[in-house]
Amino acid sequence: MNPSVKPPSKFSETAQTTSPRTVLACATLALAFIASPATRAAEIKPLKALLVIGGCCHDYATQKDILKKGIEARANAVVDICYVAEDNTHPKLPIYGNPDYAAGYDVVIHDECAADINEQAVVEGVLKPHRDGIPGVNLHCAMHCYRIGKPADPVTLGTPHGLWFEYLGLQSSGHGAQQPIAITFTDKDSPIVKGLENWTTINEELYNNVKIFDATHPLARGKQGKDETCVAWTNLYMGKTRVFSTTIGHNNATVQDPRYLELVTNGLLWACDKLGPDGKALPGYGK
Repeated sequence: MNPSVKPPSKFSETAQTTSPRTVLACATLALAFIASPATRAAEIKPLKALLVIGGCCHDYATQKDILKKGIEARANAVVDICYVAEDNTHPKLPIYGNPDYAAGYDVVIHDECAADINEQAVVEGVLKPHRDGIPGVNLHCAMHCYRIGKPADPVTLGTPHGLWFEYLGLQSSGHGAQQPIAITFTDKDSPIVKGLENWTTINEELYNNVKIFDATHPLARGKQGKDETCVAWTNLYMGKTRVFSTTIGHNNATVQDPRYLELVTNGLLWACDKLGPDGKALPGYGK
């Protein structure tokens, strides 16, 4: 051996036997790991939801916690609660008189029972975040809130009487006795109900339908004896704001039913545009 020529080192031997193909494969794997869905999901911030709840005729003290726990267990979301322990139809919720109450939130869940909050300025303040584009989810007695004028009179859009109902997409004025409701999903292609099965509730209240507006898209009907109405739907408020609503949800046993919580969570994800066409949360927003 010529002493002036040094044998190749271990490092140089490895370099000489590593093909460009192997280097490319390693680089590709590294990039795939960095950009993997799991990695991206970990960087996604949870949705911020504000649950407005309280008022007459329901066990809101319990239901607020059921809803928070149920939604957070099913979606990458944090639910903050705005609650007052008042059993009346004019609860003093702190959102009243504060039209910026939803600043910083991605969605507002209305589950209040405030039928006698009827001052136009207050109602418009409640609606302001949704007029500005913040999505809404409305549960049960939220359909009977903020009524200006006679609730059973069919509303005309653009009038004070129609303010809240235009946001909801459907006008309801009352309900009958509590009996089981047979729920049938009428749009199986909607991502909100895709994969959900029809079911019959325990004793619940079937809300009437005084008027369903043109922008409303029904998702489910409920039947109670001879009476049958729309019980879940979507609305595009002011042509831009996604709104999901269901009239179901009076009793605690219904609110904590996994089928109900799945419907509500899907509606919330849809409202926030985080639900895929397959009915599953977009990457990073499911659990």
